[in-house]
Order: sequence, then C-alpha cells, then structure tokens
Amino acid sequence: MTGTLSFAAVDLGATSGRVILGRVGPDSLGLTEAHRFPNTPVRLPDGLHWDVLALYQGVLDGLRAAARADGVASVGVDTWAVDYGLLDADGALLGQPYHYRDGRTEGAAKRVWAKAGPEELHAVSGLQHLPFNTVYQLEAARGSAQLAAARTLLLIPDLLVHWLTGAVGAEETNASTTGLLDARTGAWSAALLDRLGIDPALLPPLRRPGEPAGTLLPHVAEYTGLAAATPVTTVASHDTASAVAAVPATEPGFAYISCGTWSLAGLELDAPVLTEESRAANFTNERGIDGTVRYLRNIMGMWLLEECRRTWAAQGSPAALSDLLAEAAREEPFGALVDPDAPEFLPPGDMPARIRSFCRRTGQRVPESRGAVVRCILESLALAHRRTLRQAAALAGREIRTVHLVGGGSRNELLCRLTADATGLPVVAGPAEATALGNVLVQARAHGLVPDRAAMRRLVAATQPLRRYEPRGDRAAWDAAAARIGVA
Repeated sequence: MTGTLSFAAVDLGATSGRVILGRVGPDSLGLTEAHRFPNTPVRLPDGLHWDVLALYQGVLDGLRAAARADGVASVGVDTWAVDYGLLDADGALLGQPYHYRDGRTEGAAKRVWAKAGPEELHAVSGLQHLPFNTVYQLEAARGSAQLAAARTLLLIPDLLVHWLTGAVGAEETNASTTGLLDARTGAWSAALLDRLGIDPALLPPLRRPGEPAGTLLPHVAEYTGLAAATPVTTVASHDTASAVAAVPATEPGFAYISCGTWSLAGLELDAPVLTEESRAANFTNERGIDGTVRYLRNIMGMWLLEECRRTWAAQGSPAALSDLLAEAAREEPFGALVDPDAPEFLPPGDMPARIRSFCRRTGQRVPESRGAVVRCILESLALAHRRTLRQAAALAGREIRTVHLVGGGSRNELLCRLTADATGLPVVAGPAEATALGNVLVQARAHGLVPDRAAMRRLVAATQPLRRYEPRGDRAAWDAAAARIGVA
C-alpha cells in the first residue's frame, strides 16, 4: 500500500495515559499527542486500585481529540502488564482492578508453590518471579466473593478493548506476563491451570498483534466522532512489547533497555531460555511480536527517582528534573550505591529515607544532598543494567555489540552516559516514544504500510532522533563499584 494513514495509539503508563496520533507512510513516521490524562491510583478500604473508569473516560476523550485532528484508520491499545478486571456473567465489571503494588499478594507465592513449585512454574511459563504476577494475584483473590462471581478475566488493555468494541480476547504479549501461558506453545497451560485450581473458562481466547480485535461500538463512535466502522487492531498490548517492536536496531547483536518507571533490559530471541540457571538468575521469557521472545529482567528503574521527587515535593521542596540531574553530575562518582531491586524500594513511600537507610545498613557513606541521592540512583541503575545484560548474554549464548535504550529514560543524558560507561558498550538512546511508535507501527503493518519487523525498525531509525554514547571512563572503577554491592 502507498500513501499515508493515521493511527490512534492508546498508551497507558503507571502515572499517565495518552492518546497519540501516528501518521505513517512508506518513508515517513511522525507522532502527535492528541490528549494526555493522569493515572492516579485510589486507595480504598480493601487496598490500592486503578481508577479504570477514569482511565477509560480519558481514552474516549483522547480518541475524540484524535478524530478532530485527523482521519483515523485504526485504534490500538497498550498498557502495563499483570493487572486485570473481572467480569460477571452479564459482562459487568466486578469492582475496580487492583494495583500491582497493593500488598494483598504478600504470602501468595508460597501458597502457589505448595501446589506447583517455582521450578515447575518457570519450566512452563518461563517467567521471572515477581510477587505481583497475575498468578499470585489470583491466589490472593482466592475465596473472595468477587472471584466467585467472575466469569471472565481481562487484562487491562483487553478490558479497554472490550469496552470499545464489545469483543473478548487476550492479547498474547500481555498474556505471557500472567504466569499461566506456556512459554513453548504460546497457549494457556491447561496442566498448570488444573494444578493451581484456576477455572480455564476465566481466560479468553488469545489474539496476536496485527489481528483485528473488532470495530467501535455505536455509542463509542458517536461520542468520539470516529467512523462507526473504525477497526480496533490488536497491537503488542504489553507496553514493553510495543517498545521493543520499535527498537531502531538495523544490525544483529543488539540488546535493549526499555527505561521508564521500570527498566526492562534484555535480548530478543527466537525461543525461550528455560534452564535452571535462567530461573535462578530470575530472568523472564515474555512474548514479543511475530512469536519472538523478550528475554529480560525487570529492574526497578526510574521509579526510585520518581518517588524521590514526589517525596521532596510533598516536603515543600519540588525540583525540576534538569536541576536534579545537574546537581547529580557534580557529585563524586560512586559515593553511595544501592541494589535497585531490593524489596524495600517496591512500595510507594519516602524513597530518599529508604536509600539512606540502605546505605547506612551496608556501611556506605550516606547521601545527604538531593544531588547525591540522584547520583546514587543513576549509578546504581547503570550497574543493574550492566549486570542484567551480561547475564542475559551468558545465559542465552549471545554476544552484545550495541545497547538500545528507549523510552523516557533515553532523555536522561547522564543515565545514558553512565550506562555506556558501566556496560563498556555503545548506547544508542531513543526514541523516547518507543511504546507509542511500536503500537502505531503494528497497526500500520496490519494495513500494509510496512512489510515486516525489520522494515518497522528501519523506519524508526530513519525518522526518529537518536543519540549515540560511546563508553569512556575507568573500567576498573566500575568493576570495583559493582563488586561493592554484589551486582558484578
């Protein structure tokens, strides 16, 4: 197909949602933000929830803005992973979905392991152990009136697609984060569901990126101003899968870091790595587009810095990110380091105090100034990136020549430089909007504008601003810093 078409990408993150309008032609690719809205969790008496109704209204308003700006050929939806809504027999939502940072899953993993041990779970699903994986959330919900009344489970992007189209399905890249999908076959694991006592009827049929999900319901088309026949295209609905689809790699031997609230660092493979060594290293095998495997590890990411800024603002000392990074750049290297994946950093709260407590407990100099805290965070993340990519390469038997750092973290020049220095590899930073680009490009491919995954990536590389950082600095100093906190 020739010519240019516009696609609406619904992209929901942990702190905000956007509807992005992407215009794609054979040699052109551009994004415009049609609408942005906050994603503010709500704490109810029974725990922390997503305000999914407010998010859905934001989606509708965003599609309305997109319709005013241009003709929309298709709509695609991506969000974060693991969280879900439950529908009753009439298709009504049973309460607001739980937030993955809610504490209800404490102890759930041990109850699951009593039925199927961690080795068996990994052998089937290939997933990294995270306490909030869907399999553990369902265990936490066991015996509840809500789960007893449920007839359908829809992950968050599938729930939004259902409300837009009336169709029911489970997109496979997000389904692969539940712990219930067979990593080898790409199907729901009947044997695992039986062992865990989960009703298979809860889980809808699987859909692949690029397949049609349905068309807008009449009332949705009327409200948004989009054509009644506007299709909703299944995209890689796990936001990281969309981001990886837009990595601008044109040569083999690349690794990626999708850096935002979380840093997802790893490789794109043709088959899962299900060895005991991989499980012990806590790597995950999640699905990407075209049957690929995102072999990666979750790292706590810019959440640490976001929570620090939130704490400082609440204490009456708000700070622009640019000012904090300038302060951090002036601090002495390796003054203090933390393991970003330490469990005390997962919940919301006073992150500067937790970082100081970690440093005090490990016998390090305690970072007192804001610049020292930020320097600690960024160097610690760079070391975590280094550890994860080295482990991924060793476990998968791959050589890494270039690291592509995409997402919001690619705008953080200091983090990009530190990651290049820590890994000893060139870092190509950008695009910052990788998730929206991947969403749009899967839609564009479904409409015949780009032929394959390689062409998608070439188009990103040719049209989006990228910056290359060569490694420099003292390798021995980075080795010593890694050894200090056991992330070598």
